[in-house]
Amino acid sequence: MPYASVLRADLFAGCVVWVTGGGSGIGRAIAHELASLGAHVVLSGRRVDRLDKVAGEVRDDGGAASVVALDIRDDVACGVAVQHIVAEHGRLDGLVNNAGGQFASPAALIRPKGWRAVIDTNLNGTWFATHAAFSHWMAEHGGAIVNVVADMWNGFPGMAHTGAARAAVVNLTQTLAVEWASSGVRVNAVAPGFIASEGLANYPVEVQEVAATMTRQNPASRLGTEEEVAAAVTWLLSPAAAYITGATLRVDGGGSLQKAPLVPLIEHDRLPPFRALHRPSAVPAIFR
Repeated sequence: MPYASVLRADLFAGCVVWVTGGGSGIGRAIAHELASLGAHVVLSGRRVDRLDKVAGEVRDDGGAASVVALDIRDDVACGVAVQHIVAEHGRLDGLVNNAGGQFASPAALIRPKGWRAVIDTNLNGTWFATHAAFSHWMAEHGGAIVNVVADMWNGFPGMAHTGAARAAVVNLTQTLAVEWASSGVRVNAVAPGFIASEGLANYPVEVQEVAATMTRQNPASRLGTEEEVAAAVTWLLSPAAAYITGATLRVDGGGSLQKAPLVPLIEHDRLPPFRALHRPSAVPAIFR
């Protein structure tokens, strides 16, 4: 059974899309969907074993994928990576800035090293990859860029570092959408809310337990799926989004709209999740 995308099977035929952080979680789902629609996906990250595994899955399903080992915090390496992609495949049509990382901590306890590490990955890394894609291909040929950020509109208690970085990327998205439009480049963002992703396994059990209860604070009354984020990213890369740039699409079940409720939310199952990935996921059992 192939990936069950709602989009046309050959929509990205002949296109090359670079997906950072493509070795797990949301990046893996994005890679599978794009490949199922005909794109050659270039997966990058620091864990080559994970990248090779996902690339192997894509190829086993009849898709095309390649791997570039890369630390996006290295601006020179990002430039070399894009040059390699263009030399190998002749083009670069899309970039998904999905790579990132953070850890849970009260703001007062975040040490300088931890702060710099998160800002360097989530903000600087996004910029370095984006600037490299533009400088070495898209400035002359156009393209589409989608930045994966987060729900940080009401602040991000417990993760001040990534909240600050993701907010900066949203602003960067808007700025580049204006500056680069004349080059034929669209820049958008997708902001996932609480997503049942295998990335949650990186957090302590107590943090997972808190996250699992967040459905009661979400109008959709559940967590989102990796595939629901992938669908939004893929659509923004597609020609159907040709008149959309500088936008941030919230994929959060309405969670970012929820303030302290005057009317209690009712838990329900009336908004079932979209699932498309035909292979098992490593999402922690508590979120299934």
